[in-house]
Amino acid sequence: MPTAVRDFLDLLATDPRFRESVVHIETTPRREARYGDLSRPLPEELRAYCDGREIRLYTHQCAAIEHLRTGENIIITTPTASGKTLAFLLPVFERLGADPGATALFLYPTKALANDQVKVVRELERESRIRVDAAIYDGDTPAGKRPVIRERSRVILSNPHELHQVLAWHMKWSRFFRNLRFVVIDEAHRYRGVAGSHMAMLLRRLARIAGHYGAHPQFVLSSATLANPGEFAARLTGEEAIAIGEDGSPGGEKAFVLYNPSAGGGGRSAHWVTKDLLLASVESGCRTLCFTVSRKLAELIALRSGPVPGISAYRAGYLPKDRRAIEDGLKDGSLRGVVTTNALELGIDVGSLDGVIISGYPGTMISVRQQAGRSGRRSGESFAVLVAFANPLDQYFMRHPQAFFSRPCEHAVVDTGNPYILSGHLLCAAAELPVDPERDDRWFGPDLAGMLAAFEQVHLLRKASIGWIYAGQERAADMVSLDAISSDTFRVMHGARLLETMDRGQAYREAHPGAILLHRGETYVVTGMDLEQHTIRVEETDTDTYTQPLSTTDVAVVREIRRRDIGGMQVSFGDIKVTEKVVGYTVRHYGRAVSYHRLDLPPLRLETKGLWFTLPDRTAEVVAAEGRDLAGGLHGAEHALIAVMPYHVVCDRHDIGGLSTPLHPATGAPTIFVYDGYEGGIGLAEKAFALLPAIVGTAHELVRDCGCTVGCPACIYSPKCGNQNQPLDRGAAVSILGDLAGRLSVTGPHSSNP
Repeated sequence: MPTAVRDFLDLLATDPRFRESVVHIETTPRREARYGDLSRPLPEELRAYCDGREIRLYTHQCAAIEHLRTGENIIITTPTASGKTLAFLLPVFERLGADPGATALFLYPTKALANDQVKVVRELERESRIRVDAAIYDGDTPAGKRPVIRERSRVILSNPHELHQVLAWHMKWSRFFRNLRFVVIDEAHRYRGVAGSHMAMLLRRLARIAGHYGAHPQFVLSSATLANPGEFAARLTGEEAIAIGEDGSPGGEKAFVLYNPSAGGGGRSAHWVTKDLLLASVESGCRTLCFTVSRKLAELIALRSGPVPGISAYRAGYLPKDRRAIEDGLKDGSLRGVVTTNALELGIDVGSLDGVIISGYPGTMISVRQQAGRSGRRSGESFAVLVAFANPLDQYFMRHPQAFFSRPCEHAVVDTGNPYILSGHLLCAAAELPVDPERDDRWFGPDLAGMLAAFEQVHLLRKASIGWIYAGQERAADMVSLDAISSDTFRVMHGARLLETMDRGQAYREAHPGAILLHRGETYVVTGMDLEQHTIRVEETDTDTYTQPLSTTDVAVVREIRRRDIGGMQVSFGDIKVTEKVVGYTVRHYGRAVSYHRLDLPPLRLETKGLWFTLPDRTAEVVAAEGRDLAGGLHGAEHALIAVMPYHVVCDRHDIGGLSTPLHPATGAPTIFVYDGYEGGIGLAEKAFALLPAIVGTAHELVRDCGCTVGCPACIYSPKCGNQNQPLDRGAAVSILGDLAGRLSVTGPHSSNP
């Protein structure tokens, strides 16, 4: 192992500042390369490119080439730096070399990644002499260059937002769409939840346009490791795909350190500890990337690293030339440490790194592996350190290291049935081509006829001899945001300056009158809220207090769609209606409530999907016999279930809502609800319904093994609880979750569809 990496790991083991907080080190041994063979050689010009770089194809690269040659769709899920890009570039160029008219569209989640990858594509174009006129087409492309790109380029690199805007102008793209052979979706795992639902519909619109011109492109997805790659690809693209996940690339030895600032009686902030670890790594001579959970922390940690030269922050929002300078600095070694958000989690080339520090569990094992994989490329030895925050999932991993290291990646959820997202894209499709209910139900589902009729009533669509066409006054694409479900947004204004936008729910909870609002490190107080104009007025303030909303929530069952009976438990999934009312807020100072204020805001109503289950009588009797509080136990169990759900399903705990009650009118029993926090649902509760035994088991371990006595932020406290985390009973939560885990582990559940 290189001296610098070994010096840093020795420092962690011996230095009193660090050693007590090292809870586990997992070492992954060196992995040798496994090479493959193709059924027929690549064309001479591509063989020459590979030979000139001494490239031998790995087994997974050969598999990708063979499947694409036979016309199949693929999803490649091998780790960071395993050569995924070459695995799809070679067969794309092979096809484009054989067919001088063929075209390919490459979609990236960010402009920065497209700008990085176009260099690789152009290099292959230049050296293979297969002319494709590769070009980027996005919001930054000058108007004067756009017609030339549309007319000449055979490989176009873009992003979903740009594609969303240009599909209505497909007539100008007829040459490109008529010859479209491949659609490459890089970093595809980024498209899940709301973004995934929008991307799925956007790709269906693209396939519909291509079909109009007689093309049926293959889909190529490049992704981080997923638990359900085939299902995910099919949901995202609407087409079956072959999953390629067996990695043939080499890898060096890696030490992965779990580091808990709370261990050994430590009480230091995880952010300060992150700064100390970064400095120690850089001073040991390691080229280091440090990931943080926010832009503000990236700037703060870089600033606190102070006099040590060669450390910089990096985040979205920097000018492109500044970002490129930082990327180049990491490559050439002039920068030794960079503190970043997940902006560098993607495949932007920053060269070979010695180590990665991950400040706070990033929410998914997908991101952990992506971020940790940025160090130790190819054969170089390296390290990764996860610095735990004092929240449930971070602390769960610190207490259960093997659960962390043996954990497969999560299920990525893409829901194509959300009626609000579906209907918005239907309007866009009607603006692109007339909609034929018989032909287009494959894209928009069995309820297409009903949606067409509903839009006709509000004069957004009209029926013509050629089909249903868009009749709205506003551009259809401008009515659909790829980042949200609802267009019901509020503007946060500081004088005449727009600070940010929020949906109605976020505005009621975080920007109500009197709320303390943080924006880019500055503190504001909300002075006014105009519900009709959707405007929030703020003024700058200097305070060390913060506000926390108080709310009440009711859940009504609208329709039970599925039911499972397991071990005497009834678990249901279906349509629910959530009514939340923000009734007030507390002003807090260092965790202590200093005042309470009432609010009179209209209720928030949400029609969504949820799962619910009732507590067996025997379980409630055990809690009562122990002298515990049933309501507090249910509440704690609900918080724990929501806290660990991202461990199994790709989501953020803020994407999920919950309710627990000792007696619910729909069930007549103690009941816990967990639901999607988005109008119409986005598939999270549905996936949790299928994975409930595993989710309950993890929640039980989380609460049972916590070192606290009455509950804490590491187990059953929730930062988003509208009831100020009252009532809570940790002992009752342990009993409830333990009993449920035992019952749900019974095999052979019976499912039914009421």
